[in-house]
Amino acid sequence: MTVETFCSYTEFIANHPERFFHYFVAMNIVLENKEFFAEHRHKTIVLSVKVEDSLSGFHTLCINVPEHELVRSLLMLQQHAHPKGKNLPPMPQVLQQKILSDREIEVMSLIVQGYINKEIADKLNIGLSTVITHRKNIMDKLGFKSVSALTIYAVMNGYVDINKI
Repeated sequence: MTVETFCSYTEFIANHPERFFHYFVAMNIVLENKEFFAEHRHKTIVLSVKVEDSLSGFHTLCINVPEHELVRSLLMLQQHAHPKGKNLPPMPQVLQQKILSDREIEVMSLIVQGYINKEIADKLNIGLSTVITHRKNIMDKLGFKSVSALTIYAVMNGYVDINKI
């Protein structure tokens, strides 16, 4: 995914906004240019600094919250607006292939739900060393270095419901 930032609405318009999948825009910019953003409501996510601030008909994210809350809000927005990748641009071919085995998917789901290795082993009736091996293979196959990245991947690909995290 490519993310671009602009210092003004004029600069944004000059850079062919139709090529962007979503617009993350400060509330004041949306209010000052409501006609354009109303026309592109399905692509516009309004960024606010107060939880209670929202614009009718627009998706709104409060950015004045701790990082974990912001990430959770983004994931919830993605999961509800694009379940199982619906209406998203196609993923690169390499990511469309089934990368993980069914057992690795089960292990990944339990990892991102907060279970520790011993609990995963007990739940799946497998050995602790097997869980550790699966965990290492999952991270290696996906190229992730953190459980946070794994969590985002699992939610965005429909392997786990955001409400179970």
